[in-house]
Amino acid sequence: VQLQAFGGGLVQVGGYLRLSCAASESAFSTYSMYWYRQAPGKQREWVASVSSGGSTNYADSVKGRFTISRDNAKNTVYLQMNSLKPEDTAVYYCNTKRSTINYWGQGTEVTVSS
Repeated sequence: VQLQAFGGGLVQVGGYLRLSCAASESAFSTYSMYWYRQAPGKQREWVASVSSGGSTNYADSVKGRFTISRDNAKNTVYLQMNSLKPEDTAVYYCNTKRSTINYWGQGTEVTVSS
């Protein structure tokens, strides 16, 4: 499975960005998709997930500000990020899992400036 994430950039506090992650696999629709992030000097952390059926979950730190969604026709998962804060600055990775194997995109950098 190949994942390609894009959409990051520099944004001011309170701004918004939409990240996208395109998957190479035709079975995309049958698997959950995840977004993680890694801030400088910190461990990678889970941000949001969307199941094959469209159920979503969010980390408390982004709940109410971020929205994860998927378009199975395009094999793409999105992360709409609103009301961005400096602490959202990180490299964002999309992820999917097959049994015990994790597949990661290359990451897209988000910088929120004050």
